[in-house]
Amino acid sequence: MNTYEELREHLRAERCTWLVTGVAGFIGSNLLETLLKLDQSVVGLDNFATGYRRNFDQVEGIVTAEQWERFCFVEGDIRKLDDCRTACAGVDYVLHQAALGSVPRSLEDPITTNASNIDGFLNMLVAARDANVKRFVYAASSSTYGDHPGLPKVEDRIGNPLSPYAVTKQVNEQYADVFARAYGFRTIGLRYFNIFGPRQDPNGAYAAVVPKWTAAMMAGEPVWINGDGETSRDFCYVANAVQANLLAATATSEEATNQVYNVAVGDRTTLNELFEAIRVLLAPRFKHLVDFKPSYRDFRAGDVRHSLADVTKARTLLGYEPSHRIGEGLREAMDWYVADVGGK
Repeated sequence: MNTYEELREHLRAERCTWLVTGVAGFIGSNLLETLLKLDQSVVGLDNFATGYRRNFDQVEGIVTAEQWERFCFVEGDIRKLDDCRTACAGVDYVLHQAALGSVPRSLEDPITTNASNIDGFLNMLVAARDANVKRFVYAASSSTYGDHPGLPKVEDRIGNPLSPYAVTKQVNEQYADVFARAYGFRTIGLRYFNIFGPRQDPNGAYAAVVPKWTAAMMAGEPVWINGDGETSRDFCYVANAVQANLLAATATSEEATNQVYNVAVGDRTTLNELFEAIRVLLAPRFKHLVDFKPSYRDFRAGDVRHSLADVTKARTLLGYEPSHRIGEGLREAMDWYVADVGGK
């Protein structure tokens, strides 16, 4: 039994109260589902800027009625300190996922990105500190590595940020570090690398690549690859991100706290390889994909060429062990994509 399996058994026997911000979103709703399945009590905070009520409906349909009753939802905005204080009251652990993601969105509207990702983050830190929560775990980002050329990416070596979004995520880490030093407040940041999986929105200008391409392929629409397709990423299935959040929140080692960790798999996949992996999985059900080819266009501003994580630190200090590599994650997610994305 590995560390995460032991933790799950422990949580089933001991109920705690967790706050998940951004709970109606992709990662937030997956955290909600897992915590409720473990018989935990969950407070959720969301303003539906990028989340959806339908994600709640799906989680409610998966868990038992008794488990669903342990979920308390607060409709509010992290940019409002009072909303943050309301949500943090009586909470043991905070899993802060609420943010405005997307490099392109931040380039188009840096002010709104800053308000959510920096002002909102600081509000949550203050509210959680004042509520005496045991641990504040927050969604950091691999964008923090910026223009640093080294591969794989190691936590203590970062470059200059390439977008306003990356700036906000770097500031989050600095604020968390200051709160640890100035107030003794325990935080852990998780630098996500290209998370994908069920309930990830395929629509809109800022949709992530896996659901967006999957939806386009099923509909027989063009799949656009920015650049030559040899850009590579460390694609990470959402179950791995959920595992990292729970391990970070409950880590007992003092050495493990007030740290930042990569959350990824440690594999590098090019966009061309990703396209082919999705196409192969869908082709048996969508015959028009047998000879389907992608379309290419210019590289996108603010994007880094290659990304690959070193997850040694998370393995060593948190007991993190990815349960899904990209192929396993795509296979597990594909039924959801076909049913929920293809049916729209």
